[in-house]
Order: sequence, then C-alpha cells, then structure tokens
Amino acid sequence: QVQLVESGGGLVQAGDSLRLSCAASGRAFRDYAMGWFRQAPGKEREFVATISGSGAYIYYADSVKGRFTISRDNAKNTVALQMNSLTPEDTAVYYCAADHLGLLPRRENDYDYWGQGTQVTVSS
Repeated sequence: QVQLVESGGGLVQAGDSLRLSCAASGRAFRDYAMGWFRQAPGKEREFVATISGSGAYIYYADSVKGRFTISRDNAKNTVALQMNSLTPEDTAVYYCAADHLGLLPRRENDYDYWGQGTQVTVSS
C-alpha cells in the first residue's frame, strides 16, 4: 500500500513558477514509476509527466514540454514537478500517482495509487 500526499499548489500569475511536491509512504519507493496528472474544470484528467523508478527515464506531455520538470528523490520518497512559465491554461487540480514496476506509464489505468490532488490556479 502506498499513500501519496501532494503539496505546493496555489494561486499565481501568468509567467510565474510553482513547485509541486508529492510525498509517498510505504516501502520500495523506487519500484514505482511516478506520474503527474491534472484535471481542469469541466475536462477529463490528463497526463502531464512521468518518471521511472530510478529517475533515468522521463516523459512529458507536449503541452508542458520545455516548461515543466519532473524529478524524484528516492532517499526521501518524494517526487516533484517544477512548473515554469505558467499560463491560465495550466489551471487545474494536479494529482500525483504511482505505478508499481511501470515504465513511463501515461494512462490513468496504468497507475495503482493516487493522491488527493492540489489546486493550481494561474491568473492572467
């Protein structure tokens, strides 16, 4: 069993940066691929980024490539999402997710555990 808790959301202006963090409880954190998803009002949840258990492999959605950076610290059981050059289109609830032994999973159904989400609001 893995529990995930996101933090770092908030209200920012367009062009600002924000760093989200996800703390994982449980054992063998490095056995889990970690991902970030987001859900904007009235829209389906969408994939943002994923990182392999070792951190060696990373994949981004085209919409965030070059602006967002995913990273993980296996010693601290955390995964982060650094978000730069934010736009109002990035406004959403951001979710952290864990996929046991996954390799760059990009579908919701690939993931075994989910956090409760953290709100990011970008004003214009």
